[in-house]
Amino acid sequence: MRTRRGACYSGVVSRMCSDVRLANKNKDLHMHMRVHVAGDSFSYSRKRQKKTPEKTATDYDFFESLPDDLVISIFCKLSSTATKPSDFLNVLTTCRRLNKLALHSLVLSKVSPRAFAIRAKDWCDSAHRFLKHCADAGNVEACFTLGMIRFYCLQNRGSGASLMAKAAINSHARALYSLAVIQFNGSGGTKSDKDLRAGVALCARAAFLGHVDALRELGHCLQDGYGVRQNIAEGRRFLVQANARELAAVLSTNAAARHWLTCNLQPQLRQGIGCPLLSDFGCNVPTPEVHPASRFMAEWFAARGGSPGQGLRLCSHAGCGRPESRKHEFRRCSVCGAVNYCSRACQALDWKFRHKVECAPVERWLDEDGEDIGDEDSDGEVMAMADS
Repeated sequence: MRTRRGACYSGVVSRMCSDVRLANKNKDLHMHMRVHVAGDSFSYSRKRQKKTPEKTATDYDFFESLPDDLVISIFCKLSSTATKPSDFLNVLTTCRRLNKLALHSLVLSKVSPRAFAIRAKDWCDSAHRFLKHCADAGNVEACFTLGMIRFYCLQNRGSGASLMAKAAINSHARALYSLAVIQFNGSGGTKSDKDLRAGVALCARAAFLGHVDALRELGHCLQDGYGVRQNIAEGRRFLVQANARELAAVLSTNAAARHWLTCNLQPQLRQGIGCPLLSDFGCNVPTPEVHPASRFMAEWFAARGGSPGQGLRLCSHAGCGRPESRKHEFRRCSVCGAVNYCSRACQALDWKFRHKVECAPVERWLDEDGEDIGDEDSDGEVMAMADS
C-alpha cells in the first residue's frame, strides 16, 4: 500500500498553524488590551486579582505600628526593674523583632542586678554570652558579676580583673572593694604580690561611695596599722559609722527589722542598757541579702565538693564565696584556727552571725596535710577575734 508523502499535507498543516496563531492572538488581545487616549497610552490586565479579606479593628496588629524607639524605651524600663532573669529573658523568645530590640545596647546597659541572678547549675555558654553583651554595652553591674565569675570560678584572672576594673572606673563600690580584697591577699599571684597601700586606697574610695564592708575594712586597717599609719581612734570611729550605715540601710528596706527595733530596743534604752546594734562587729539585725555574684560562687564550689582545689579553702563567711588562689592565702582565726576569711569585713560579719558561739581555743593548728603550722599560717598572718 502506497502512502502519501508529507508534501501532500502542506495545505492542511498550514491551515492548522494559522488557526493556532489566530487563537493565541485573540487570547493575548483578550487578556491584555492597549487603549490610546490623547496620544498617551495605558494598559490594564483583565486577569482576576486575588481578593484579600479586609482586616477589622480587632484583627489589626497595632504593635507593628509602634516605632522602635518607643519599644526600646519600654524595654529599658522593663530591664531596669526586672526582679529575676525570666522577667527579661522571656522577651527574647517572643518574636524576632522583640529579640532584636531587647538586645539593643541601650536596653542591655540598664539591666538590673537581679536579672543577672543566674544559678551556678544553670551556667552555660548562652548565659556567659548574655553577661558579655551586657558588659560590652556598658552595664557596670554586669562587668562586676562577670568579672567575679571569671576571676574566681573560671580562673581567668586577667579578664576577670579587667572587667572589675572597668566597673571600678565607673565608681562601682562593690568592684572597688573586691579589687581591694585582691590587693590585700595578692589573689591570683604570690605573697609578694600583695599591695596593702593599694588595698587601703581602694577601700577608702569604696567607703566614700557608701560601701559598708569597705568602711568596716578601712576601720580595722586603721586600728591595726595594716597598710596605713595606725590610728585607733579614727579606726573605731569608722567602725561605728559602718554599723550605723548598716542599721540605717536595713531599717529603710526591712519592715520586720523596724518592728523588732520598736518592740525590743526601746525598753532596753529606757532601762539604760546600751544599744547592741552599734557593736564593734556589726548590727544585731537580719543577715543582709547576698549579692548574686557571691551566691553564684558559693553554689559553684559547693557543686564541686566544697573545695576550689587541692589544699585550697573557701572564705568561711557564708555570704562571700571567695576561694583561695594559693595555699594559706586567707587569714585564720587567731583563737581556734578552724575558720579563715578573705577580709576583716567577712570575719566581722561571720563572727556576729555564727562563729561567736562556735569559737573555741586550741593549742596548735594542723593544716590539711596534718602538719603543725604553729600559731600562724604560711603567709604569716592571723586574724584576731574580738567580742564586742
